[in-house]
Amino acid sequence: MINRIKLLSVLFLTALLILPSCQGTKTSESALEIDYEQYTLDNGLNVILHEDKSDPIVAVAIQYHVGSNREEVGKTGFAHLFEHMMFQESEHVGQDQFFKKIQNAGGTLNGGTSNDGTVYFEVVPKNALEMVLWLESDRLGFLRSKITQEAFANQQSVVMNEKRQMVDNRPYGHTSFILGKLLYPEGHPYSWQVIGSMEDLANGTLKDVHEFHKKWYRPNNATLVVAGDYDRKQTKEWIEKYFGEIPSPHEITDPEPMPVSLEETKTAYYEDNFAKSPELTMVFPTVEQFHPDSYALSYLGQLLTSGKKAPFYKVIVEEKKLAPSISGYQMSNEIAGEFRFRIRTFPNMDLSKVKQAIFESFQRFEKDGFTEEDLQRLKNTTETSFYNGLSSVLIKSFQLARYNEYAGSPDYLTKYLEKTLAVTKDDIMRVYEKYIKDKPYVMTNFVPKGKTDLVLDEAEAFPVIKEAPEVKPPEPGQEEIKIEQVESSFDRSQEPELGPVPEVSIPPVWKHDLANEMNVLGIEHTELPIVHFSITIQGGHYLDPMDKPGTAYLVGRLMMEGTQSKTPVELEEAIDNLGANISIYAGREDITIRANSLADKFSEVVDLIHEILLQPRWDEKEFSRIKQETIERINRNKANPPYIAMNVFNQLVYGDDHIFSKPVNGTAESIQAISTDDLKNYYQQNFSPSVSYMSVVGDLSQQEVMDSLEDLETEWPAKGISFPEFEKPSMPETAKIYFVDVPGARQSVIRIGSVAVPYNHPDYYPATVMNYKLGGSFNSFLNMILREEKGYTYGAHSGFSAGMYTGTFSASSSVHSQATFESVQIFKNQMKQYRDGISEEDLEFTKNSLIKSNAMRFETYRALLGMLDNIAAYGLPDDYVKQREDIVEEMTQERIKELAQKYIRPEQMVFVVVGDAQTQLMPLKKIGLGEPELIEQK
Repeated sequence: MINRIKLLSVLFLTALLILPSCQGTKTSESALEIDYEQYTLDNGLNVILHEDKSDPIVAVAIQYHVGSNREEVGKTGFAHLFEHMMFQESEHVGQDQFFKKIQNAGGTLNGGTSNDGTVYFEVVPKNALEMVLWLESDRLGFLRSKITQEAFANQQSVVMNEKRQMVDNRPYGHTSFILGKLLYPEGHPYSWQVIGSMEDLANGTLKDVHEFHKKWYRPNNATLVVAGDYDRKQTKEWIEKYFGEIPSPHEITDPEPMPVSLEETKTAYYEDNFAKSPELTMVFPTVEQFHPDSYALSYLGQLLTSGKKAPFYKVIVEEKKLAPSISGYQMSNEIAGEFRFRIRTFPNMDLSKVKQAIFESFQRFEKDGFTEEDLQRLKNTTETSFYNGLSSVLIKSFQLARYNEYAGSPDYLTKYLEKTLAVTKDDIMRVYEKYIKDKPYVMTNFVPKGKTDLVLDEAEAFPVIKEAPEVKPPEPGQEEIKIEQVESSFDRSQEPELGPVPEVSIPPVWKHDLANEMNVLGIEHTELPIVHFSITIQGGHYLDPMDKPGTAYLVGRLMMEGTQSKTPVELEEAIDNLGANISIYAGREDITIRANSLADKFSEVVDLIHEILLQPRWDEKEFSRIKQETIERINRNKANPPYIAMNVFNQLVYGDDHIFSKPVNGTAESIQAISTDDLKNYYQQNFSPSVSYMSVVGDLSQQEVMDSLEDLETEWPAKGISFPEFEKPSMPETAKIYFVDVPGARQSVIRIGSVAVPYNHPDYYPATVMNYKLGGSFNSFLNMILREEKGYTYGAHSGFSAGMYTGTFSASSSVHSQATFESVQIFKNQMKQYRDGISEEDLEFTKNSLIKSNAMRFETYRALLGMLDNIAAYGLPDDYVKQREDIVEEMTQERIKELAQKYIRPEQMVFVVVGDAQTQLMPLKKIGLGEPELIEQK
């Protein structure tokens, strides 16, 4: 039976749900229908099929109802650890073959673990669907025989390094850990983090992980979604063949809600080795997902903290100037929920003042409230966001799987929207009174090391165990793990053959040159009633004054703060009234205005952008705030090792006389020196349609787009723009190691590379192809050695990055501090070895991955906009993607070797290492690159 989800427009639903008086008036009913088929196999596996033949691709997502909330005390982190294990090997699929087979077919894959579930997905050309179902079924039903001690120990190390990178080695990384311990009682599944504790990860045994998989990875605990271009009858036969015989020997029930309450307020503090500024976080216990109150709580978070009218913004950011920004939101998980406020303040801020300001904000909210118009603006943005959440077959597969697994039916997609739009003012005030006002809470105070004078008097120190004990080797004579055999009716070792490679059609591109010299490019994409578009002004950071880097960045920020006829608040409200998203940001070589809205609002959104572009307000009050906020973010990043590595790398590669040696967002000193006159001068000198282009993708014809641009065409005249010429950076004569000290760092960030070629250089794309097997994919040599073989890192990469004027090659990773020396040695040796060429098998893998993946190049709005931007910025032909297929197809082993020897030259690269100098600097002398130089970040 084919089911149908019918999604009505927000305007129509709002009229029906909350404006009964409007039922006699005319409202336009626009609708999107999603057809799907849902059924259940005899073993309990839920199956959802959704056809979408827009592109010759298919997405497969399997949502397992097992997250960290299924774990036990003392065995935390297992759900996430198993996400890693599932990519290793199964009974009929060899070691590290999951990624390789999918990439070789031109696809992509990954997984993710949350508090409540684990999802795995693949997006492939449609000829690889049977192979994907074979792979997924094998790791569901036939994995445990390949969970060996060696494989388990390797992934223990990988996950521990992920924790070091994502939690231990970054500012405020332990906030959620401490909040979980304060808010939830001992033993509550949300009292520990998804990634688990280092101690539990280190102490986990092979038997533990076998039991975890055996208990939770069962067909009756999962939803499988296939979405895209497929043959329905054949697909159902494959699903039955590969999944139908996998047993579900025991019943698995969904967790029951476990909401928590607090008898008293709890406050803790922590001295953070990486933080530059204090952080205060405040959390109230609330309700689980899909609870009737969760919808109103979501709106409450936005009304309290989002936008310039929000009381938290008015009091904390604007009036008291305690912090550059604030956030507040409802977070509803499967069994409990929480309402969280986070304020990262300016340096040396007394957190007692921040706490006082929070309660002043609550009082402001109670006194001033909000209007029906304020609530309606939030609802207007709901529809655009909702459609954006259906903009690819992968995202649709996630949505269908999630609502089926956690709400009981894919149809809840519609109910969720209806319940959200049905929220009233009274609902919001009721949940505020019920869950927030005068209620106990938990609060954390994070302060820089040695700054405990900034914490609240009532705050108590909270201990955090940061490093792991050594992973215990298995004890001799451990009990043998018995693995039940799953009988199969066919030979599963026979990998399904790929079908015929689908023909890939490039979407037709229309072009128009306006009279003011701005180029307009578009693709009519009618699947959803939305549009994504951008206007790009070439120049950006490249045109910054050398003594004032960050000027273009501030221009972009300030242009969103009102127009000559609209205050910052009025502009914000005008955008929200249209349910649109508009942003401006500066890059190295351009400033881009990006927008997204419903297609029928396009003309009105263009009129707003016209006003923003041609009538900037240059608001001094907002400029002062943005400068202060920018300086604070720059100073915070001085404690962020990846950011440090990138900045130092650019300084060394480009040299002091090139603008690209300086950050796009400037330095604290340059931002402080920039005035609004500098912004006005930049705008007057560098904004012109003659160096601009517009890209449009959406449910609009060329004529509809051009009709909306008439005023912009006549009122924005062209003028000449002067672009400076910088001396081309050169490679150093010899390689050298540069070390930046971050005392106590638990990881070292490594970035190695040199100057390379610009985007339009004939060698740029061939060099990108050449690099693919070195560090351009999961199955690259660098990643397979440093992550999969050694377990030193969460990931290792290399690649070419280029723009109009220049480019770089770089190889990078964040590795366990104790593995710094060996990791640098591996990078050096692998790059040197790569210069000798690759095997015919590796060349074939590269060709298959890059050519076959083009089937997925034209599905998403972002991908299509990116294609249009490349055509416009670099003068590429409309079919450049197809032409690049020829480059890949003609690539030979000899050409790979030639390009590697030309551009992969480790003996002339800069080696940047950011880590703990006390323990890691001296050993690097033995690398063979001379005396490492200890340098300060500028």
